[in-house]
Amino acid sequence: MQQIVRAVALLSIVPFLSAYADTEKQDWTERLHLSGDLRLRYEEIKRETQVRRDRGRYRARLALIADVSDKVKVVMELASAADNPVSRNVTFDGGFSGDDIGFDLVYVDWTPIDGMHVYVGKMKNPFFRAGGAPLIWDSDLNPEGIALTNEKGVFFGNAGAFSVEERSESGDSTLMATQIGAKFDIGDKSKLTAGVGYFRYSNTIGNEPFHDGEPKGNSVDLLGNYIFDYKDTELFAVFDTRVGELPLSIHVQWAHNNEVDEQDAGLAYGAKLGSARDKGQWEFGWTYQDIEADAVIGTFNDSDFGDSGTDASGHLIEAKYAVSKSIFLGATFFINKINSFSLPEEDYDRMQLDVEFRFK
Repeated sequence: MQQIVRAVALLSIVPFLSAYADTEKQDWTERLHLSGDLRLRYEEIKRETQVRRDRGRYRARLALIADVSDKVKVVMELASAADNPVSRNVTFDGGFSGDDIGFDLVYVDWTPIDGMHVYVGKMKNPFFRAGGAPLIWDSDLNPEGIALTNEKGVFFGNAGAFSVEERSESGDSTLMATQIGAKFDIGDKSKLTAGVGYFRYSNTIGNEPFHDGEPKGNSVDLLGNYIFDYKDTELFAVFDTRVGELPLSIHVQWAHNNEVDEQDAGLAYGAKLGSARDKGQWEFGWTYQDIEADAVIGTFNDSDFGDSGTDASGHLIEAKYAVSKSIFLGATFFINKINSFSLPEEDYDRMQLDVEFRFK
């Protein structure tokens, strides 16, 4: 399967090469664009069995977007803390030493027909995330491989084949994933988006947890290796409407690992009111999540909720205010319970205060 993923990704580049002729006479300055952001954060963490933590952090990203042709573009983005799959945050410590940066995004975006995109490389997550809830994916996760997204009429579909771990002494791990859904207008002001997804990881049993070997709530054996496969079915729905002049979004998402008999499900639901996009606008969001230990791969869901990973439940409360189109103030609160399955349950609270600067 790994060889098939690589071959398809390589062959997918061929249309991009011939498409370059469409713009080779155009001045290069007209085809390159920069964008980026800097977020400064104060964070407080309270956990029953640990000393309270107070720290300053930052996240920095700088992207170059090149229009190769009318149908092809290349995206390359540098980011802080790029060695972590689910966080770009850097903590102010280390005795004033320099901080690492790396490629966060390196991909080609080909639009063969209207409504369809083919992505090859390390890309933005192509899958629909109901209400932005981090039940399955952290918002900073950028998978590597090939993906296709398509919208036609009320229907949409997303599919991808991704390389997760390449190993020299055992089989490689891949992720094969797909989503299908539809968007329906309900009256003049409302819309319902609903769908189903399926995410299948290969070669998990007997291998250490992805990235850094930490189980992040997932069940492991005495050697610290996965003891279950992860083949998840996802159901999701989002209802968008308006309350007066304010947008209101209500979302629900359910995930179930078909390979285990207990601790196999995750549920998230919540709402968001308002939209902080322009000067003076604000938004407020609330999500409740309950993620059982082996519902999903703990390495890839939220890096902050429940101290990162699965086996956690509780509330996520967010607020944001737009000082201008480019400067935003934000606050996030996590009120969680952790380790209810694997260890004695603990309270876990986290507060984040942000100032974010964007440019493009």
